[in-house]
Amino acid sequence: MNQLASIRIFAKVAECLSFAEAAKQLGISASVITRSVAGLEQHLGVRLVSRTTRRVSLTPAGQMYCEHCVGLLRHLATMDECVSVAAAQPAGLLRIAASSSYACTDLPDVLAGYKAKEPRTQFHLTVFDNMTDVTAADFDVCFSAERRLRDSSLVCRALAQTQEVIVASPAYLARRRAPRTPADLSSHDVLIASDSPSRYWEFRDKHGTQRVVVRPILNMQNPLLVKRSVEAGLGIARLSRSVVQRELAEGSLSPLLENAKLCGDEKTVWILYSGQPHMAMAIRDFVDFTVQRYRQTPGESKRETVVPVGRVQRYFSNTELLWTGIL
Repeated sequence: MNQLASIRIFAKVAECLSFAEAAKQLGISASVITRSVAGLEQHLGVRLVSRTTRRVSLTPAGQMYCEHCVGLLRHLATMDECVSVAAAQPAGLLRIAASSSYACTDLPDVLAGYKAKEPRTQFHLTVFDNMTDVTAADFDVCFSAERRLRDSSLVCRALAQTQEVIVASPAYLARRRAPRTPADLSSHDVLIASDSPSRYWEFRDKHGTQRVVVRPILNMQNPLLVKRSVEAGLGIARLSRSVVQRELAEGSLSPLLENAKLCGDEKTVWILYSGQPHMAMAIRDFVDFTVQRYRQTPGESKRETVVPVGRVQRYFSNTELLWTGIL
């Protein structure tokens, strides 16, 4: 029995939870898959996979063995990559996940910059509207924007901060008088992105905090769809400034209530990746490239900060927080 080959096959079966799908992805017959897993179980003297006519699942022993197999295969991939880099072979594929807003603003420039540095690199991109739509198994590196850092077992490094702006189209403002004070928003049609406050918006001035109840007529997950709906004259929305930067410059959208301080208008853009000991060189190099790209932006603070992130802690400088041209 070729144990390493059997481990690779078993790991694919564990990932797919289907013998047929594993065979399809590996380009071999289902009978080879079945014999390989059976041979591995015989070698170990324990059942790894429970098989019925309807489903495939891992036994407790199979689950534990799978975790070690995945770690081993990652370590082997790192070893292979070291050799391929030294031999000037293709550096491989990077799986990138990104929020839809970031994917449509800054991400293309980041990927183009890295591609110029490492022309052999290929990318597979997954775009999401909500971070819950993806799992750590779906990507090598993820870009997400959050109002506050969520608990995570991933390493999370802050790249930038962005501020929201309240906008409307000239067509909408031709029908409805522009709000002069935050309180005027309560009588306007409001469009909400899923990550924005949906019941009330808060503003702060020298007299304190003012809470304004808003009247959403449309709630969507994708902020780019919200922007398009605002352009169509459907209502007013609060969106990240970089998402609407071009429209503001062209005049297809107009900023509102610029003299009022909108509370909770800041988001932090994070780069997330696994903290595994044997990180692939391509992933580490891409993360270092991206962080350095933001640190080179002028006007940065060098004070060091530590952010606890689940079971992992990573140090980063405020230079990674101050660039405001994205998301």
